[in-house]
Amino acid sequence: MDELFMKKAIELAKLSTCDVPVGAVIVHDGKIIAEGYNMKEITKDPTHHAEIIAIKKASQVLGGWRLINCTMYVTLEPCAMCAGALVNARIDRLVIGTMDEKRGFCGSVEDLTSHPKLNHKIEVTKGILEDECRKLLVDFFKDLRKNKK
Repeated sequence: MDELFMKKAIELAKLSTCDVPVGAVIVHDGKIIAEGYNMKEITKDPTHHAEIIAIKKASQVLGGWRLINCTMYVTLEPCAMCAGALVNARIDRLVIGTMDEKRGFCGSVEDLTSHPKLNHKIEVTKGILEDECRKLLVDFFKDLRKNKK
């Protein structure tokens, strides 16, 4: 099941044509209830990360801020802002495609998902369709560098 939902997150990431390609879906009771992809460049809003967009939509669908019994699938390890939002939203499970060694806050730079001082812990699964998720990023930054020349 994890691969099926991660494939949807990858499809969404590909919609981030002028932004870092990150896609996210939130699943509740086996169904996708929300999705998002990075839109910071389009909207000129630094909070428009895939995860934040999906969290806001899921909160609307469920009618509250607690996303209990929900799993987020995201192509790239969430940053500090997004990891904090996941903890605050009480997401039960997080499935990550590829890790972000420079900005990731779910185990790379730090781990907000299981920080001992926080009252909510998130079960984290890493490396689902990792090669496909990493390729999206490698290709994006390769094209970006090529276009700057």
